[in-house]
Amino acid sequence: MPRKAQTASIADRNAAAGGVAAVDRALSLLAAYRDGDAALGLAELAGRTGLYKSTALRLLASLEHAALVHKLDDGRYAIGAEVARLNGIYAASFSLDRVVLPVLKALVAATGESAAYHVRQGDSRLCLYRIDSPHPVRDHIRAGDVLPLGRGTGGRVLTAFDPPLARAAHSRDRKLLALVREQGYCAATGDRLAGVAGISAPVFHADDTLAAALTLTMPSHRYDARYVKPVLEAARRLNGRV
Repeated sequence: MPRKAQTASIADRNAAAGGVAAVDRALSLLAAYRDGDAALGLAELAGRTGLYKSTALRLLASLEHAALVHKLDDGRYAIGAEVARLNGIYAASFSLDRVVLPVLKALVAATGESAAYHVRQGDSRLCLYRIDSPHPVRDHIRAGDVLPLGRGTGGRVLTAFDPPLARAAHSRDRKLLALVREQGYCAATGDRLAGVAGISAPVFHADDTLAAALTLTMPSHRYDARYVKPVLEAARRLNGRV
């Protein structure tokens, strides 16, 4: 009878509700690979996942059968050709608007305010997507508008979480940018336009580099600090998916 692990594996600590434990554990082996890992040995895979070597070896046999990993002559395991095939299908079908727009719509539904997705464009920022508030009184930025990088909560976030930009920022802004990084968001009133408030949070690529700023805007009189939480949650939903 197999021993019960004293410490739960990563997969067991993050098991999918209603899922299959063996699948969670097999996928945790794939997730153990990091940038720069050409191949990993059994001991390292077991160490990174918290699985017994015997368990990891059985799961690797199944992953190898599915061509998700490939066993090298030296006994180490590399990512298999099936992963490249699936990545090609994903890349061909990927559409950023199908990922971002549902999150923006959900944020607007939760808050009643306008939501936007900004990306850096040189020394400015581009409003790539925007969902308007149902309120008749709102700011009127549209998708496609180019805005300052140095003003507004979206611009502050894009600057704060981009190390070269943050280092090059004017000395008077560095304290604010450090605070934005520390708290993980920027909230301000009248930073870009008088009478307009905003809350912005960073969105990151899968490699943890900055992708965009997700922003909620509203008239200053409707600003509510409780909106910080749904903005942060919306940004987290997009992390690693853009």
